Amino acid sequence: MLVKIFNFPSTIISRYILKNLLVFLISIFIIIGLIVFGNQFVLTVQESVEHGIPFQELIPIIGFNMLRDIPIILSLSLFLAIIISVSQLYKNSEAVVMNSFGIGDKSFIYFFQPIVILSFLMIFALSIYIVPWAKQQKSYKEDQTVNASEFSFISEGKFESFKNDEIVFYASESSIADLAGEQYMEEIFIYVTGDQGPIIVLASDAIKYTDSASQSIYLRLKDGVRYEGIPGDLNIKILDFDLYDLEIVSGEVQKSLSNFSEIEEKTSVDLLLSGGLLANAEMQWRFSQPLSVLILSFIGVFLGRTSPRTGKGINLLVGVMIFMIYNNGLLVAKNSIENGELNPLIGLWAIHLIFILLILLFYQFRQGKVSYFVDKIVTLIK
Repeated sequence: MLVKIFNFPSTIISRYILKNLLVFLISIFIIIGLIVFGNQFVLTVQESVEHGIPFQELIPIIGFNMLRDIPIILSLSLFLAIIISVSQLYKNSEAVVMNSFGIGDKSFIYFFQPIVILSFLMIFALSIYIVPWAKQQKSYKEDQTVNASEFSFISEGKFESFKNDEIVFYASESSIADLAGEQYMEEIFIYVTGDQGPIIVLASDAIKYTDSASQSIYLRLKDGVRYEGIPGDLNIKILDFDLYDLEIVSGEVQKSLSNFSEIEEKTSVDLLLSGGLLANAEMQWRFSQPLSVLILSFIGVFLGRTSPRTGKGINLLVGVMIFMIYNNGLLVAKNSIENGELNPLIGLWAIHLIFILLILLFYQFRQGKVSYFVDKIVTLIK
């Protein structure tokens, strides 16, 4: 059915090459998926044990993380599978025989067309529709269990630091009051590094809450003592209090984090309607995921062409490096758009253009035409 959809010539060679690519793709996807998802599983178990959250409540978060990571895992798996498939043909001298019949790089690209286009459509659907939905559902689930930020959940019997280690906090007892973010604590110790010297606060109990207006996170301490200075010094200031509010997280930090998370959770239609640098950068990133699959598939065919005497794994190593450079280049361009440092019209499209030029250079090199163009350029300069 797949062959008929793409009007693909069903020959013995094409089916053989397509079968090898599919086997390598599935194998690599499973291996990379087990590594990534296994690591997420272990981290989730640690979080469950550390914060006392039932593990079954965190299982949906693992599933949403899997949906989020599938596009990049599938893209890398297909890229490596193409390299290995073509390389295997040359290692077994099968490609040499095919080349003698006129089956070269262009034919390999054509043979890989069904799986590449199918992967493109899958990643397009994931990036544009499913991944934003998964991020949104993950955010809802985290709000019901434990907020994603490191300072939203205070553990009992453990020293924790906030505001770049300016505040050190300890509570002997801790319990969640409700899903709104309030948390009760007992036997409080707080050490604050201030401009006028250290501040030590002791309190019998406290409540952690979020201010609805400023979105800042506060600790409301009750029945305690505040020491400004080192206990034992002559100039120490002591203050007894009934209620004392201490800000541990600024609302500006909360808002900046939520802005980025909200953009990633928005649907593609909402991004197109809202506009702005953040929306533009996120939309270009979503389109770049499937587009990179097409570009990498061409590069993979050229990288897979090796001789039987070439060292094993060299082309794979180069392929991984190219994939990392490509993906990191897209991330850098995305961040530059968000910060207003890069024109959105240039944006992530410039990275794709660079790699398309790399494909043309690869092709000219394979055809032995690079020296021809170099000679023409040298002659023109002279």
